[in-house]
Amino acid sequence: MTTSDTAALHDPDTYTRGVPFGLIEQLRARGPVHWVDEPELRGLPRGSGYHLVLDHALVTEVVRDAATFSSALGGTQIHDPATPRDLAYVRRMMLNMDPPEHTRLRKLIAASFTPRAVRALEERIAGHAKGIVDRMLAGPRECDFAKDVAADLPLLTLADILGVPTEDRWLMFDWSNRVIGFLDADYASSASFDPGQGTSLAQEAVSLRPSPDASGRMPDPRGRDGMPDLYRYAHLLGDAKRAAPGDDVMSILLAQREEDGDRLSVEEFENMFWLFAVAGNETLRNGLPGAMIALLTNPEAMRALREDPSLIPTAVDELLRWWTPVMTFRRTASRDTSLGGTAVRSGDKVVVSYLAANRDPAVFDHPDELLIDRKPNNHRVFGHGPHVCVGAHFARVQMALLFREVLTRTSDIQLAGEPAYLRSNFQRGVKRLPIAWTA
Repeated sequence: MTTSDTAALHDPDTYTRGVPFGLIEQLRARGPVHWVDEPELRGLPRGSGYHLVLDHALVTEVVRDAATFSSALGGTQIHDPATPRDLAYVRRMMLNMDPPEHTRLRKLIAASFTPRAVRALEERIAGHAKGIVDRMLAGPRECDFAKDVAADLPLLTLADILGVPTEDRWLMFDWSNRVIGFLDADYASSASFDPGQGTSLAQEAVSLRPSPDASGRMPDPRGRDGMPDLYRYAHLLGDAKRAAPGDDVMSILLAQREEDGDRLSVEEFENMFWLFAVAGNETLRNGLPGAMIALLTNPEAMRALREDPSLIPTAVDELLRWWTPVMTFRRTASRDTSLGGTAVRSGDKVVVSYLAANRDPAVFDHPDELLIDRKPNNHRVFGHGPHVCVGAHFARVQMALLFREVLTRTSDIQLAGEPAYLRSNFQRGVKRLPIAWTA
């Protein structure tokens, strides 16, 4: 296997032109695990390299076995944190924890999504989806589906979950852009939120928003120093909720006491807020326009869902599988082991490709086709094992309700320009998706 065979999969520039599925299948034919070098690239320092796992069964094995493949040893992003201090910091996030620390926080979150809270959220999501499509149809017969429609639904839903005032929700848009799009010039210094339209909490937080340095670069958003505005807002919001709890999930979480009487610490709340505000936003924010691209590419599927909306809930999983918003996740081997006949040494980086796993022909018949009635659909869009996405249910609900509104209230949707894709080897992002419709 030559370096050039895998270089394109590592290079973030590749994904601005679309996913090289042909290359993935060529590599799969040669084996399930491949070594990938990490040369210095624009915005990315040189790294030690990693094992890329393409096979669905092996991806599942890696993400289930936290004892062998750790989220904490090196974090879950391909490139290593810049300093030991940065690594210690990211380990305080649940995303970068292993059991039992991860298990403790996960239980607290699960207990906060009470049946009553879930029902209330589902009702609000339905109202948000209707309101967004009302606004879409009231305007010109063209829009940017990615920002004008898809971006707002997860923001409104997260505002409900976190208890963030609605007028502050676009702060999360900027935060997500800066973290997920730190390699993309359009997103790295995102500052679209107008503090004059927000609360006093937002105004105080935005005063700490970092600016590009003389070379035009922003501080690393994975470290606390790179997101001071997010953490200030989280701290202020946590204080407000402790003083006057609401009926949102985060208020419930803050009020919980563990068996030993301890509560979630301020630092844990701030990192939990980061996880929801950023990671909880991006998967669906890119999954929604990705699903629209899937339907525009497969007009017969769009027609079938419009004629029979009862098919939408099943179709949601297939739309997500076909697009796969989160392409990769990293683990670090805690011991010498083997994957698919490849020797893996303790300390090696192991990167699972959800993108490749979700097109594995050993699991999915006609994997490149969009089959809206596909059952079973054992995809890995939301991960698997201990770190399976806590928000998977709400992501499915949001997608189903939004597409029900969009498809039943239009008779035709077409591309009105070329989509623009995010420069990232992590998130399969859609920056712009111009569409035109007939109501």
